[in-house]
Amino acid sequence: MRLFSKIADIWRHEELRNKIGITLGLILVYRIGSFIVIPGVNGDVLAEQMNSLGGGGGLGDILSLFTGGAFTRASIFALGIMPYISASIIVQLMSIAVPAVQKLQAEGESGRKKITQGTRFLTIAIALVQAPGYLASTVVSVPGAVVNPSTFWWFSAVMIIVSSTLVIMWLGERITDKGVGNGISLLIMIGIIATFPQALIQEFIHPDSTIYFFLVEIAFFLIVIGASVALVQGIRKVPVQMAKLQQADSMMPSGSGARSFIPLKVNSSGVMPIIFAQAIMFVPLYMTQSESLQGNAFLQSLSDFNGVGYNLLFFLMIVAFTYFYTAITVNPNQMADDLKRQNSFVPGVKPGRATAEFLDQVLSKITLPGAVFLGLIAILPAIVFNLGLTHSQSFSIFFGGTSLLIMVGVILDTLQQIESYLLSRHYDGLMKSGKMRNRSQSPVGGLGG
Repeated sequence: MRLFSKIADIWRHEELRNKIGITLGLILVYRIGSFIVIPGVNGDVLAEQMNSLGGGGGLGDILSLFTGGAFTRASIFALGIMPYISASIIVQLMSIAVPAVQKLQAEGESGRKKITQGTRFLTIAIALVQAPGYLASTVVSVPGAVVNPSTFWWFSAVMIIVSSTLVIMWLGERITDKGVGNGISLLIMIGIIATFPQALIQEFIHPDSTIYFFLVEIAFFLIVIGASVALVQGIRKVPVQMAKLQQADSMMPSGSGARSFIPLKVNSSGVMPIIFAQAIMFVPLYMTQSESLQGNAFLQSLSDFNGVGYNLLFFLMIVAFTYFYTAITVNPNQMADDLKRQNSFVPGVKPGRATAEFLDQVLSKITLPGAVFLGLIAILPAIVFNLGLTHSQSFSIFFGGTSLLIMVGVILDTLQQIESYLLSRHYDGLMKSGKMRNRSQSPVGGLGG
């Protein structure tokens, strides 16, 4: 009953209704584009080849997962949003090591616009490198997949893929500005959800699967979802107290200072460490496509989704990126300065530098278990598949890991934004009712002369 009430509230909120409509419309454009095959490519031949190879569990399957199957269909959206993610990683790393980028960040809104523009140009450069590699390794390498692989076809195919990547980037930015939620994360999540029903059906009809085993899998799947939700929503409450206020030439009674708390999230970085680490793990896959490195055993081990080398490196990168992203998004010094300006303090801690050090210590302590737990969930699909807890490789990818964390994190973030819009509507209604205005114009307020 409460769900229907929320839906009704959303429908009555005109601005929120329009934002959700824009979001769904842009997502529909993205999904339609993922089915448009590159001109000159025989999609039937390519699909038959991909089906014969099956789910090998490699990074190619992850790429296909993030793009909603566009990668294996040779769609114009084959690269998805990954070039933009890679460019964002490079820019954020430069923000630490390059003083010029740090200076742009300090300039505020104008600096951020320049950084965003630079990220877009870098996205084009990365897509120009990845597009020919994708065509050579996945499309042209399949006999009969390309009708006439001429020079003109190569040029037009690369330009189409690069342009389509920019369209996806534009769709994500428009969703963020005009719609609901983070557009880039939403597009990745939609690509993941699009392949989930098929993976669930494949697991159910697997010859070695039984009803009992399938129900146990679903029960464990729900437990992992619950753990992921707990990770995303877990917070450490740091108590904050406002200094006693002076009213009518007398101090307020002892202990009457307003109490509140600072919610420090166990996983302040959200799903970004997963996305960043996954984008870097695509590098060995591209390197093994070259003739000189194709037989390299080390690179091959880093391209095996179920291998020990891949999962160990993936886990360590997630832990490192969690600390990195938390450090650049949560600023204890800024929080301490804000508390000082608001005449607030943490009980037992001196305002200023001591408060910043205290918040930094608390953040470091809660980030470690959060980063380790995030990494364990990320490599859980390989664990359950190697232990035989799932029969289908395509379903094990959803069994925790990147896909589940992205879905849980993005869905919760989007729902929180919708809830904030609904909450703002109630405040708007209070202000529009005139009660606050009448109170400010009361006779008592006019005696201050």
